[in-house]
Amino acid sequence: MDYLFLAGSLVLLVAGGELLVRGASRTAERLGMSPLLIGLTLVGFGTSTPELVTSVQASLAGSPGIAVGNIVGSNIANILLILGVAAVITPIAVRQQALMRDGMVVLATAAVFCAIGFALPLDRTVGAVFIAGLGAYLYYVYRQETAGAPGGHTAAYEKFDAHRKLQGSAEDNLPPAPQAAVLAINEASLLVPLLLAIGGLIIVIAGGKLLVDCATGVARSFGISETVIGLTVVAIGTSLPELVTSVIAAVRRQGDMALGNILGIGGVTALIAPTVIPAQIVRFDNLIMLAVSAALLVIARTGYRIGRIEGLALMAGYGAYVWVVWPH
Repeated sequence: MDYLFLAGSLVLLVAGGELLVRGASRTAERLGMSPLLIGLTLVGFGTSTPELVTSVQASLAGSPGIAVGNIVGSNIANILLILGVAAVITPIAVRQQALMRDGMVVLATAAVFCAIGFALPLDRTVGAVFIAGLGAYLYYVYRQETAGAPGGHTAAYEKFDAHRKLQGSAEDNLPPAPQAAVLAINEASLLVPLLLAIGGLIIVIAGGKLLVDCATGVARSFGISETVIGLTVVAIGTSLPELVTSVIAAVRRQGDMALGNILGIGGVTALIAPTVIPAQIVRFDNLIMLAVSAALLVIARTGYRIGRIEGLALMAGYGAYVWVVWPH
């Protein structure tokens, strides 16, 4: 039953995350928000909402292994698994400007998170610093890209565009007259997208609660530590919305590299529910996260692209990581 409910919780997280991003994006579009800003904020945070909700709920439930394991494990999965799968589908273009800006932020935040693990808990002071850092980063990126990034749209815009196309708007299949009528009604009302966003958030919260309960139950039943469950099963589950968006972007050959970071999830979790970083994560998994972040920059720097062979190598690296941390 734990496994059945665990699978159900992952379905809720994916479905709820999709509804949340769809509703929030459509609402923002109708309010005149630019695709760039939507990509930077709503789509980026929306696909990370399952991860955020799960970590917060796990921390509130007194399960730091799941809470922090999810943060670190998702970051490792985003680099090795998600980028690897996307690169295998189609090589990922890496813009030099974005690599130097975003890549260094990823590496710096991973290094800071590692250092904090040895010295401090994830308390509200740390959370406030992380959130302030994320706000400064988003402001800088927005100002830089609206000033005209060389080489066309960057990953933030393309991520939103890929997600918009993923929705497969039903209006496109309507005859001309009904289509115009539907669009006129939709543009005049914010009710439907707002309800979609609210409904998606409720589903994500329910899915996150169920995921934490089931993951804890599985860990206790089979003698597996909550930290390992958080680093693997929970991390992969909460990363599924990001994986779906990245795969669709790759299929549509919108293969620009969008590097994630731990500022938002770690910061909000620390603010709402301060927790400790388990010793296993401090001694091993944080260092793996830092190592793969540095390795990604090296790979991306060679030719400013991540090819299929490199994508396979990233995926193999993730398989090796899971094999090492999973008890035998």
